[in-house]
Amino acid sequence: MIKNKDNLEQNFEVLIPSGIFKDRRTSLFESLVKYLKEGRDLNYHQIAILLNRDERNVWTIYNRAVKKRKR
Repeated sequence: MIKNKDNLEQNFEVLIPSGIFKDRRTSLFESLVKYLKEGRDLNYHQIAILLNRDERNVWTIYNRAVKKRKR
């Protein structure tokens, strides 16, 4: 798995299946974060680096997506 930030930024490529975006209950960003967390088993820190966001923001987006899909 990914060991450090530099390795993640330089040597990590993620292919995203377009099918994750068809659920209209969640935003595109929520769907993307949920896929990276559950489908690719990345942690919040790794997702934050990939998306150039704060870890706290990634946590919030992920939890919002989970709540929306439970309904």
